[in-house]
Amino acid sequence: MNRRRSNIEIIADMLKVGENGAGKTEIMYSANMSYSQIQKYLGFLLGRGFISKVEVGNPVVTYHVTEKGLGLLRNIDSVMEILEFGDD
Repeated sequence: MNRRRSNIEIIADMLKVGENGAGKTEIMYSANMSYSQIQKYLGFLLGRGFISKVEVGNPVVTYHVTEKGLGLLRNIDSVMEILEFGDD
């Protein structure tokens, strides 16, 4: 089945990529997102404290999932498992 991912699935994909720290481009490609999507979702996740922005050089920036973000990811995974969306 070729369905579109939900916002929650996109957020989960981004959080998974960012667990060990990742740059914007790595998140964008690993989570299969467009540039406009990465801008929108990064702003959302940063604004709510689910990820943090770490400057490791100039202009190098990485994004790391916070404890709050890890909790969100666990909750999303649990809900997806209960709803059996994980195997689609």
